Amino acid sequence: MKGLLLRLSGLDADAENAVRVIGFFDRLITDRASLDVLVRSTARLADCPVGVHAPAQGLSLRAEPDAEVAASGRVPAGAAVRRLEGGVVVWVCRAGTPTPLDDILLERFAIATAILLEHTSVPLPALGDPALVELVLSEGIGTAERSRALHLLGLDTTAHLRVLAATGADFAGRTATFGEVRAVLTVDGPESAPPAARIGVGPTVPALDLARSWQAARTALRFTAAAEPVVWWDRLGSLTALAGALGPADLAGLPDVRALDRLAADPHGDDLLAALTALCATGSARKAAAVLHRHHSTMPTRLARAGAVLGFDVDSPAGRFRLHLALMLRRLRDTGPSEVDTVPNG
Repeated sequence: MKGLLLRLSGLDADAENAVRVIGFFDRLITDRASLDVLVRSTARLADCPVGVHAPAQGLSLRAEPDAEVAASGRVPAGAAVRRLEGGVVVWVCRAGTPTPLDDILLERFAIATAILLEHTSVPLPALGDPALVELVLSEGIGTAERSRALHLLGLDTTAHLRVLAATGADFAGRTATFGEVRAVLTVDGPESAPPAARIGVGPTVPALDLARSWQAARTALRFTAAAEPVVWWDRLGSLTALAGALGPADLAGLPDVRALDRLAADPHGDDLLAALTALCATGSARKAAAVLHRHHSTMPTRLARAGAVLGFDVDSPAGRFRLHLALMLRRLRDTGPSEVDTVPNG
């Protein structure tokens, strides 16, 4: 502290501002702010990019003055740095001439980082523990905690992965279970599922955004059915908007959904709905019959029955579109949000 006081005494007119800088960081330390808050607040105070690089702990964070904390793989060239124990580096990257307070800001940033790193260094679960996967998928934790969890899972923050949301199937590797839904971190998604299993495939995202892929995978899971046990979120397109826009009561009240329920109640309702699903998937009654291993001559009667109940021609382009939409809405109705929305919130 002696050196710090000597520098303060040489700041003359800026001494009051220097004391304010010190008080700013002291409050963050006293409040035991997260590293995310520290980095974001320092960027706003400095009005330039700042960051913390702690590779041994799987942390490399940066923030712009008007942006959220993000991962950063390196210290920018030309940045002013302070090196701490354990290979930790804090940096401030100002374009142009440094301000008189930059030196004090960088030092207090380094002190606060060292203290808060110690406060947040409670050991995370052991390598491969499902609790680490829960942390990675949680929407309620900061970039620092998510980065450390990825590090302990052996994953780089710059890796690109996707999440599967699965029921009725076991998976090896980096997984966690939320209620009846298993989350799986993976690179690729399956095109088929084991018997009785359902799988929603989330989009490929940077590892720090896996919570977004998990949410999308759960949405895709809601669109699965016995006839289509694997659904990729990427392929749903505009249908994804329906999952959040309509509640169970809204879906149950739709005339086309009610008509499908009446068809399902027929003695051979399951076979009829399978035929309608195959028709939408193939675009042709003959191809649908082949998929179902039925003779094509059986399809006209089935389609006529469906058209009579639904009130439109199901084997026309417009009819197939309307039928496909009704089938998707019925799946959403039958797999409500509460059944797959067991999300970790941190």
